[in-house]
Amino acid sequence: MPTAKTNESRKIIDKIFGNPDIAFGLKEFEGIDFNQILKITENQPGRFYIKDLKSGSQKFVYDETKNTGKPEEIIRQLWLYKLNTHYKYPFERIETEKSIRFGREVHAKAADVVIYKKDKITPYIILEVKNPDEKKSIDQLKTYLNSEGSEIGVWSNGKDKVILYRPYPKEFEDSLSDIPRADQTIDDLFEIKRSWGDLNPKFDFIEIVRHMEELALAGSGANVFEEIFKIVYAKLYDEKLARERRENEEVVFRKYRDPQKTYDVINNELFKNAIKEWPDTFEPSDRIRLSPDRLNICVAFLENIRLFEIGQGEYEIIDSAFEYLITEVSKGKKGQYFTPRHVIKMCVKMMEPKEGEYVLDPACGSGGFLLHSMYRVWEGLKTESAQKNYASKYIFGFDFDDNMRRISQALMLIAGDGKHHIFKRDSLDARDWQGGESEDARVALKPLLARFDNLSDDKANQNSYRHLNFDIILTNPPFAGENPEIGLLRQYELARKEGGKLKNNVERHILFIERVLDAVKPGGRVAIVLPQGVLNNTNMKYIRDYLFEKARVLAVVGLHGNTFKPHTGTKTSVLFLQKWLARRSLDEGGGEDQKPLKDYPIFMAVSKKGGKDNSGDYIYKKDANRNYFHNDKGRKVLDHDLDEIADEFRKFSGKEKLEF
Repeated sequence: MPTAKTNESRKIIDKIFGNPDIAFGLKEFEGIDFNQILKITENQPGRFYIKDLKSGSQKFVYDETKNTGKPEEIIRQLWLYKLNTHYKYPFERIETEKSIRFGREVHAKAADVVIYKKDKITPYIILEVKNPDEKKSIDQLKTYLNSEGSEIGVWSNGKDKVILYRPYPKEFEDSLSDIPRADQTIDDLFEIKRSWGDLNPKFDFIEIVRHMEELALAGSGANVFEEIFKIVYAKLYDEKLARERRENEEVVFRKYRDPQKTYDVINNELFKNAIKEWPDTFEPSDRIRLSPDRLNICVAFLENIRLFEIGQGEYEIIDSAFEYLITEVSKGKKGQYFTPRHVIKMCVKMMEPKEGEYVLDPACGSGGFLLHSMYRVWEGLKTESAQKNYASKYIFGFDFDDNMRRISQALMLIAGDGKHHIFKRDSLDARDWQGGESEDARVALKPLLARFDNLSDDKANQNSYRHLNFDIILTNPPFAGENPEIGLLRQYELARKEGGKLKNNVERHILFIERVLDAVKPGGRVAIVLPQGVLNNTNMKYIRDYLFEKARVLAVVGLHGNTFKPHTGTKTSVLFLQKWLARRSLDEGGGEDQKPLKDYPIFMAVSKKGGKDNSGDYIYKKDANRNYFHNDKGRKVLDHDLDEIADEFRKFSGKEKLEF
C-alpha cells in the first residue's frame, strides 16, 4: 500500500468544493482553521481520505482522477468538531450514519449525525448535512425527527442552517435559533438575554425568508409579504429602542418559551409602536395576522441578526430578498417590477451622484436607484456618521404602491439610522400634494421648492410642489396603463394636442418625462428608463422635440431585449439628460438664460449582453472549464456589458467636458 502523504486539507477541500470561495463562505464554521483540525491524506494514488473525528477511521472524500468528491463529508467533520469543542458534547454521546427505523423497517438512508441524551440511548439532536450548494427542503429531516422521536433537528450545508424543534407531544414543528450546549436545556435557550451588540450583522436574508415561508407561512392563509414586513418593522423598532433607550442595549425581539408571550411582545409592544414611530407605512389598526405558534417560528430566524449598522453587502442581500418576496405579489401588475440591479448600477455610475447632491426617484418602487446612489456617495465619505447623514438627508423617493414603497422605507430606515424621506404620494398628480396627508412630504421638500420671480407662479408652485430643485433624478416609471382622467391630464403640456386641446388619454411614462424635467434643477441630471418607441416611433416626434427644448441629451443606451424578462419583453432604453439652464428664478439670482444647443454629440450605445436568457433567468460568467467566476465576496459574476458601457460614457463625458 502506498505511503500516505502529509496533510493536504486546504488544497483538497478547495478541489472538493470546486471553488476556493465556497470554503470561505461556510459561515457556520468561521474562525475554525480547517487545516488544523481536518486531516486529509492521499492513501491511494489520486484518492484522498479524511480522518473521522469521532472514530478515527479513514473516510473517502476525493478522487483526483475523476475530479469527484464528497463535500458533505467535509461539512459533517466540521460539525463533529464544533459539536465537541463549542457545544461540549462528548464523542461517546455522538453517533454517525445511524440507521433510521420506520416502524419495523430500517431506512436505507442513515442520519448523518445523532446526539443522544445523557443516557446515551435516547436520540436528542439529529443533524442532516448537505453539500454547500444544496438548498433542498427539510422534509427528510422532519421524517427523521418523527421516526426517532428526537426533539431537535438541524439541517446544514455549512453556509446556512435550519433548526427544527418538536416539543413532545406537539405535532407542529417549531424552530430554534441555536442548539443547546451539553450543559444547557432547551428551556435555558429561552431565558438568554441579548444586547444589540451581540447580534450578527452578517447574514443571508434570502435564505431566512425562504425558511420562514417553508416552515411558518406556507398554508397559513396570510399575505406572506405583508406579514414578513410587519415582523421586520417590529425588529427595526426593537433595535432602535435597544440602542437609544434600554439599559445594556437589551433587545426584546426574541423567541419566548410561551408563543403567546412572543406574540404579545412582537405585535403589541414592538409592531404597534413601530407604526406610531414611522407613520405612513401601515394603518394604525394593522396587526400581525400570524398565529402565535407561526410567529414564534419566524422569530427564531431573525432574533440573532442585526439590521442596523450592517455592511453594503448585507443591504444588497436584503434588497434581493425583498425582490424575491415581491416578484409574485406584483408580477404583471400595473407595469411594476424590479429594475435589474446591473441596470441601476450603470445609471448611477454614469450620473455620478456626489456628496451634497439631492437625489430623487419619483417612482421609487423598491428603492434600487436610491440605494445604489447612496452607495456611490458613501464611497467618498470617511465616517459612518457622514454616511448616515447623507442617507437621511439627501435621498428622496415617492411611490403610491404600498408593497414597493415599504421596501424603500425599510432599506432607507436601516441606512439612515431610523430616518427616511420615502413618501406615499402620487408623483404625477399635484392634487395629491394638498391637504393633511401630504404634510410630512411637503415639510421635507420645502427647502427644495423652486422659486419664481412671478409671484403668481411662485405661489402656484408652493401649492402644487411641481417644480423642485433636485440635483439628480433616476427612475424607471411604470409603462403599463393610460391616464384618461381630465383633472390629471390638464396639468401636463405633453397631454395636449398642437392646438392646446386635451388628448383623451396619455401613457403614464410620457407624463413622467415632463414631471422629472420639472422636478430637476437647471443643470441637473436625469436618467429615465423608457420604451424604445418613445425615441424611435414617428408619432412620438413631439416628445423628442420637447426633450431637445428642455434638456441636453447626454446619452441613449439601448437595453437588451431580455433585460426585464420574465416581467415584460418590452424593448427599453435609458435616456440620460441634463436640463438646460433656461429657467430664471429667485433662487438662481437671475442672469442670462442658457440657449439650447442645436448640434452636439450624443453618446449612443446598445447592450449586446443583458445578463439574462430568453426566460428571464440570470446568466453568470464562466471560465474555459465552465466554472463560474466569483467576486471577492464569493458571489457569482453576472454576464453583462453595462459596466463597460458606463466606462465608455465616462470617457466621453471627459472628452466633451460635460459639467457634472
